[in-house]
Amino acid sequence: MRLKGLGREGIRREARKIIYTAIMSFFAIMMVLPFIWMISTSFKTPAEVFEFPIQWIPSQIVLDHHVNVWTGDQSFVPYYLNSLKISIISTIGATFLSALAAYGFSRVEFKGRDGLFLVYLSMMMIPPQVLFVPKFIMFEKVGIYNTHWALILPGMFTIFGVFMMRQFFMSVPRDISEAAFIDGAGHFRIFFRLILPLAKPALATLAIIDFSWHWNNYEDALVFLVDQDLYTVPLGLQNFILEFNIDYNGMMAAATAGIVPMIIVFLIGQRFIIQGISNTAVKG
Repeated sequence: MRLKGLGREGIRREARKIIYTAIMSFFAIMMVLPFIWMISTSFKTPAEVFEFPIQWIPSQIVLDHHVNVWTGDQSFVPYYLNSLKISIISTIGATFLSALAAYGFSRVEFKGRDGLFLVYLSMMMIPPQVLFVPKFIMFEKVGIYNTHWALILPGMFTIFGVFMMRQFFMSVPRDISEAAFIDGAGHFRIFFRLILPLAKPALATLAIIDFSWHWNNYEDALVFLVDQDLYTVPLGLQNFILEFNIDYNGMMAAATAGIVPMIIVFLIGQRFIIQGISNTAVKG
């Protein structure tokens, strides 16, 4: 056995590992169960939704709910396209602008830089709900209320993204940029030719986090979008709340389809996540 030959301290260490693994496995199962129930419910009949004990495997596989999501009277295709448009444009803009601002805060020397960054970072303490009324007034004045630009433009600026990229850039040796300065390179050339290629893990991590945020953004879409043809996937789920009842099977089928893009994005970039987070860890 593995425990044979281990001292008392070794046995305690192995016991702690087993306990920690059991605890983490329990919480992992608790987090996955709602998703399993969601997928299972999307294939059930309406009568099986609230059966207790829960019937995890439907007695009869019903595909009609998934078919109606895409081909029914209120197809989810426009909502999908709207969400993809908003999420992709916002993510590309936020990733680039965060990297550009982070380079300025980490590599460009100017008076009051650190103080300005602390003030900028303190804006994270302001709840987003406080800004709904000012943004509503501003968007109406500039003419982008009830358009996708009301979600895209603010989404291109993320305080967390700037902070995350700044921490990564500070971990890059300054000798690299100093050698480029000696060779006559300017800040923009250093940023695009040297720093950005090194920041691919951090950029990929930020892009995945930011895409997930925009894809699931419900509050901003609810406040700033009125026309139904502009709705995103989270708003489209409201169509299953009927006057006298709720179509849980259809809602779960739509929600199952809604998580597919995030799963695809995560699977594509999962190898960058651990590497990016470890590289951008906050220094003590």
